[in-house]
Amino acid sequence: MPDRIVSTPLLALLLAACAVGPDYQPPADTAPEHFIHQPPATEAATPPQTALQMQARFWNGFNDPMLAQLVLNTLDNNQELTAALAHYQRSAAQLQAAKRNLLPRGSVAADATESHLPQVERLSADGAERIERYQVAGALSWELDLFGRLQRIREGRQAQLDASAADLEALQITLVAQLAAQYFELRGRQQQLQVAIQNLRLQRESLAIVTARVQAGRSTRFDQVRAQAQMESTAAILPQLQADIAALMHRIATLSGLPAGHMNAQLELVQDLPRQLPAVDLDTPAEVLRRRPDVRAAERELAARTAAIGAAQAQWFPRLELSALVGSVAADPGDLFTGASASRRAGLSIHWPLLDFGRVSALVDSADADARAALARYRQTVLIALEETETELVRYQQSQHRTAALERSANAAATAAQLARTRYGQGYIDFFEVLAAEQELIEIQGARVQSRTEQTLAMVNLYRAMAGPPGGFTPVSALPYNRPRG
Repeated sequence: MPDRIVSTPLLALLLAACAVGPDYQPPADTAPEHFIHQPPATEAATPPQTALQMQARFWNGFNDPMLAQLVLNTLDNNQELTAALAHYQRSAAQLQAAKRNLLPRGSVAADATESHLPQVERLSADGAERIERYQVAGALSWELDLFGRLQRIREGRQAQLDASAADLEALQITLVAQLAAQYFELRGRQQQLQVAIQNLRLQRESLAIVTARVQAGRSTRFDQVRAQAQMESTAAILPQLQADIAALMHRIATLSGLPAGHMNAQLELVQDLPRQLPAVDLDTPAEVLRRRPDVRAAERELAARTAAIGAAQAQWFPRLELSALVGSVAADPGDLFTGASASRRAGLSIHWPLLDFGRVSALVDSADADARAALARYRQTVLIALEETETELVRYQQSQHRTAALERSANAAATAAQLARTRYGQGYIDFFEVLAAEQELIEIQGARVQSRTEQTLAMVNLYRAMAGPPGGFTPVSALPYNRPRG
């Protein structure tokens, strides 16, 4: 689109043979051929044919029926989606109104009047004291859209309806991604709570061992106090985790269209984070951009703004309207629809604001500026879409490596802590070494759970960035430590 779409009324006059204003052309596709962090292709099953099947297949790939049901609940009951659907329906009604404006408009009217005349007027009315008048008429009017004003308005309404549909789809994807993120955060917090409870139990056992050794004179009060401090430190973690768990359950209920607390009984049943994630056989950047509803909405908004230029330019030209009226007027109801009472009228009206071109030029300039701004917003939306996808790809790939490393580290730390407790019981090491090993185990176990949570969230964010699963998503074991070892 050029920087200056229109300049003078003369340019619009040259376009007057049809709808004035620029005919919309979608911006050229400038997407790269592939993503920088695109993973190698995986052998995938035959992709499903419908978007709904693709969505169901993706969420079923986590092998979590509760999550799949929560996704359906959110799509059915979320109040933000209900409001967005009403907005879409409003846009649809506005489009229908714009289409009707292209058609002739008709109306039927009837009236009956009775007038009592004063003395001074009776002479002119042959002495009549009152006059009755009955009228029935049908009117027809039709604006001849010679210069495309109504056509451009209709094009703009259609583009706005398409943008509203894309906004609705974008909200669906966003809310489902939020729901899944909150759900996996909940599962991660529940796992962290279980780890903390398990560590608390082990530390109580360690404290009992230290206390027994103190009583036997084989250890010091200092070791006992340090063991007590570590146990209380772990116990202090539990209230915060429990508060986080409650808040996440409340948020999930709200996203599902239910009052906070109404899903606690279901969500309190602890489940592990998914060991199976959908693998990524990524689409090309151009395909991702075509699928992203925010990009489609921005493109449709550009189309609407372009159509508004033509609607503004059409005001430089006369508006022609055909009108016709057929009716019957009589002084007695029985004389209606007789030949003598027939009334007919036809006409052509022209409205041309010859002295208002300055105002029209300002409206055209305003519409032109809106179109250029919409083009810039579209280009920015494309750049953000590519940035988000690239970023989520690299985050997901790196989260896999981090999770695998932390899994190996947690296994080694658990072995080291167990050996430390054994060696301390045998009197080979000080309790300080036991504390250090247990503290390291607590930190690594927490980091492992958090990393597994973040890896799952990275997959959800990748889903959101790509506006849903591409055709190449297939359920595979994505966590390296869950694969069979050779």
